[in-house]
Amino acid sequence: MRTAKISLYIKTGLAASCMVVLFSVAAAAQGFEGKITYKASYKGKSTAVSDNEFAFMMGTRQVCFYKEGNYKSVMNGALFQWQLYTSSDNRFYNKMANSEAVYWTDASENSDEVLAAVVNKGVAEILGYPCDELVLTCKSGLQKYYFNAGFPLNPALFEGHKLGNWFAYLSRAKAIPLKTVVESEQLVYEIVAVDIKPLQLDQELFTVPENTDVVKSTF
Repeated sequence: MRTAKISLYIKTGLAASCMVVLFSVAAAAQGFEGKITYKASYKGKSTAVSDNEFAFMMGTRQVCFYKEGNYKSVMNGALFQWQLYTSSDNRFYNKMANSEAVYWTDASENSDEVLAAVVNKGVAEILGYPCDELVLTCKSGLQKYYFNAGFPLNPALFEGHKLGNWFAYLSRAKAIPLKTVVESEQLVYEIVAVDIKPLQLDQELFTVPENTDVVKSTF
């Protein structure tokens, strides 16, 4: 498979954009603690990489876990294994199947820029929840997020998380998206929630495993 070509697409921030979603029955100051399962799909804009290749390498299923200012996403793709954000060091960690190392990125760094933001009220229903839509027009393309105010997440916990325009989204919505659509020059990437469970999670879930080679990402 075309691993090198697909790895290049990570640079656009699509990997970070799997971020994420959640149902809140906890205090709004901290947000929900638990997991949400998403269905993912891809639509390429060229013949360089087929839709099926994207799905095979990046995965069609993502399980995202949230606890306070941390989140972790586990994928079923042949290339991507898991991604982790920890607020204590403001780092985004990425584990891929073709390397034993875990690569980290400073989440305060963002090569993208939000040019415009528009909120459209009550445009969708996901898992029975009415959702508003936030559309971010960015240098990299279009990003659409669908969220319900009953699913709060405190933006202050992610204030340093500029990567993937996450704080740009969260500072406006103040809630986890139940659906995300990211459109770049290369493809359209979509995740939509199919299951949500509140859970008490062990903090160890949001740590890089011991004795792991941790390397700064160069892309």
